Amino acid sequence: MDCLHLSGLRYYGYTGALPEEQVLGQWFEVDLKLWLNLAPAGVSDNLADTLDYRKVISETQILIQTEKFNLIERLADAIATQTLTHKKIQQVQVRLTKVAPPIPNYMGNITVELTRAQPDAP
Repeated sequence: MDCLHLSGLRYYGYTGALPEEQVLGQWFEVDLKLWLNLAPAGVSDNLADTLDYRKVISETQILIQTEKFNLIERLADAIATQTLTHKKIQQVQVRLTKVAPPIPNYMGNITVELTRAQPDAP
C-alpha cells in the first residue's frame, strides 16, 4: 500500500485537562500518514484518481480549532475517525503534539501517536 504524508500541520486549539487550556488554548502540531492506493493517479495524473488532501487538512484544522476535549488521545482519535470517512484511505496514523504544554518546569512537547484502519481493511 502507498503512503501519503501530511506533516507540520499547526493549529491553535482548546484541548486539555486543565480549565485554562480549554479557555486560553495552545498550539498543536499534527503529522498524518495516509495509506491508500496511489497507482491510478500515478498513471492518469488526474486529481479525481487520488485523494484531495486539502480536504483532510481543512477537516483537521476545523477539529483542532473548534472541538474541546480533555485529552489529546481523544483529539487524535477524532482526527483519525474523521480522516477515515474518506473511503480511499485504508489506514491513517495520527501523530499529535501538544506544543509546550502548561506544565511547571517542563520545556518539552507531549506527543501521542495512534494508527486506525477502515473496519473492513485486511
